[in-house]
Amino acid sequence: MVRIQEIPLNQIKRPLPRTNDPQKVQALMESIGAIGQQEPIDVLEVDGLYYGFSGCHRYEACQRLGKETILARVRKAPRSVLKMHLA
Repeated sequence: MVRIQEIPLNQIKRPLPRTNDPQKVQALMESIGAIGQQEPIDVLEVDGLYYGFSGCHRYEACQRLGKETILARVRKAPRSVLKMHLA
């Protein structure tokens, strides 16, 4: 089951390093600042912990805007699914 909710940015672990396009982050900051976040990021919830593997530009844009939370599409998953994402 998938649900959409606001999650504190500091509760989302981002285990895979990403290099973001600064221009895309800036454009998202302007858009989110003007009209709010329109598209949730995708997050896995495993054993009560949140892991983000996509939406890295939106995540950084919200961070840089000083937002405390981010809109996320949350999917509960077992540890085996998390391991597949980390492989």
